[in-house]
Amino acid sequence: MNAQVRLEKRGHIAVLTIANPPANTWTEFSLKQLAESVKRLNQDSEIYALVITGEGEKFFSAGADLKTFAEGNTSTANAMAQAFGNAFSALTEFRGVSIAAINGYAMGGGLECALACDIRIAEQQSQMALPEAGVGLLPCAGGTQNLPWLVGEGWAKRMILCGERISAETAERIGLVEQVVAKGEAFGQAMELAQIACNQSPSSIARCKQLIMSARSGRSHEDGWRMERELFVELFDTEDQREGVNAFLEKRKPEWKNQ
Repeated sequence: MNAQVRLEKRGHIAVLTIANPPANTWTEFSLKQLAESVKRLNQDSEIYALVITGEGEKFFSAGADLKTFAEGNTSTANAMAQAFGNAFSALTEFRGVSIAAINGYAMGGGLECALACDIRIAEQQSQMALPEAGVGLLPCAGGTQNLPWLVGEGWAKRMILCGERISAETAERIGLVEQVVAKGEAFGQAMELAQIACNQSPSSIARCKQLIMSARSGRSHEDGWRMERELFVELFDTEDQREGVNAFLEKRKPEWKNQ
C-alpha cells in the first residue's frame, strides 16, 4: 500500500505530509504510519522539529472517511478509536517542537491532528470544525480534551456541541491557532518557525515541553515548581547544557548534540 503519510527530512526538521487525496482523510493505515513515523523521529538525535501539513491546496485533513462507520460496526469503531489515540498521543509526545501548517480544511480528526501539535499556523482560507456530533459521533482523538484547554469551555462547546465551523481569523482570535498567513504560505512560515526552534537546545526543549504539558494535569503550582527545579538540575547531565553556556560565553553559535 502506498504511503499515506510521507516523511521527509530537511536538516534538523522533519516534514510529515498527509497524502490521501482528495481530502487527506485518515485511515487506520495512515494513522499507524503517523504513529510509527513520530516514534522513529524521537529516536533520531538529528531531528529537532517537526512540521505537518496536508497535500494539495484545499485540505489539511477532513478527518476520517465517514464510509468507515456507515455499517455501525463496533469492532471497526474500536480499531479506529485506538488508531487515532495512538497516533495523536505519539504526535503530542514528540520530544521536539511540532508545528501544524494548516493549508485548508481541518475537520474532525484533521483538526484533532493539529490540536496535538505544539503550534498551529493557518492559511486565511482555512476552515476548522469538530462536526462529529452532527453525524451521531463524537471527537475521539483528543478534541474534547485539547480544544477547551486552548480556547476555553465556551468556544469548545460552540464548536463541539453546536457544530460551529470557524474561519482562520476566528481561530486566531480565540487562540486556536497562533498565526494566520496568506494562501500558500503556511508551510513556509511553519518551516521558518521550525528553523528558529532549531536554534534552541533540543535537550532543553524536550524538558520544557514536559513541564508545559504537565500543567494540564491539574498539578499544583508547588509540584510544577518542584519539577522545574528537578529538570533544571537534570540538564547539567547533558552535553547541550555545557555547550550552550560555553557557546554564549565564547560568542559563537552552539552546536547541539541532543544529548
